[in-house]
Amino acid sequence: MVTKKFVLKKIAQIFIHAFFWCGVLLFYTYFFAVNSNDFNYVLSFSLFLMPITIATSYVFIYKIIPEYFISKRYVLFGLYSLYTLIISAYLIVISVFYGLIYLSNFQYNKMAPISKSLLLVAIAVYLVVVVVSAFKLLKLNVKHTEATKKLETKILETQLKLKEQELNYLKMQIHPHFLFNTLNTLYGFALKKADETPEMILKLSNLLDYLLYQVDKPFVSLQDEINHINDYIDLEKMRFNNTLQIHFNEENIRDNIKIAPMLLLPFVENSFKHGSLNQGILIVNINLYTRKNYIFFEIENTNNANIVSEKGIGLENIKKRLDLLYKNKYTLNINNKNDLFKVNLKLITD
Repeated sequence: MVTKKFVLKKIAQIFIHAFFWCGVLLFYTYFFAVNSNDFNYVLSFSLFLMPITIATSYVFIYKIIPEYFISKRYVLFGLYSLYTLIISAYLIVISVFYGLIYLSNFQYNKMAPISKSLLLVAIAVYLVVVVVSAFKLLKLNVKHTEATKKLETKILETQLKLKEQELNYLKMQIHPHFLFNTLNTLYGFALKKADETPEMILKLSNLLDYLLYQVDKPFVSLQDEINHINDYIDLEKMRFNNTLQIHFNEENIRDNIKIAPMLLLPFVENSFKHGSLNQGILIVNINLYTRKNYIFFEIENTNNANIVSEKGIGLENIKKRLDLLYKNKYTLNINNKNDLFKVNLKLITD
């Protein structure tokens, strides 16, 4: 269905082309009128050249350049260009004879001086063809650049959406995993009707608030992450009772430092889930400090070297999240030997 917009565009295009060729006719008239007072001769000769110029130009800009040059079929481009030049040169020769025979009645002296020269006539015609072709190439290049930018934008948008979906998927994995461990602990206390159960529920409530309402934010303050790590540690202290020895050292934590939510907590969770008792005690040491725009996080726990702790869902997810959120802005070293499982994380914050 032909739309009004399409029709108006075509009308505007026809008008622009007509205006341009009127300009070319004016150029021919002035060019061939040099040293000549016969306006009728000059106008008739110029009008005779117009179809030759228009046909040659349109063959180049609508056929040869788009189909052969732009598509890099250079052999065919050269071949068809040669054919076009031969035919147009033949017609230019005819135009000179037209000026001599029909406009000057075989009187060579009555011809406009420039129209006598086959070379100058050809230069005039091919100058227009070259200008038109150059403009077409420029237009195609601009169009190609715009199309490339649009494609790159779509690719970037698609990649961003995929990253967002992957992040959401990873968060969905972290949530059940984290809740499963904590609720198991709470269930055990409820069975024993322990006095610590209400406090444990309150800590869990704080963590759930963080999990449900803060984790969807791109970044939270580092202090918020620390507060919820402390809540988690308090929950684990209740579960392990006297079999846990934990040290959490914080240093130089500024309020303006931001971090992705739930980024450090899975490391802490992993140390409890996969940690092993050493002489009846689970030892966990955590150091967190900042220097300028760097965050340093170190955690180690007693562990059976024969158990590969890296298989936990939490650590696998956190590695993927680091790649998505801090690509080329972090270093992560994980070491599991000598009955100690160690994690060293260094983040660059903006």
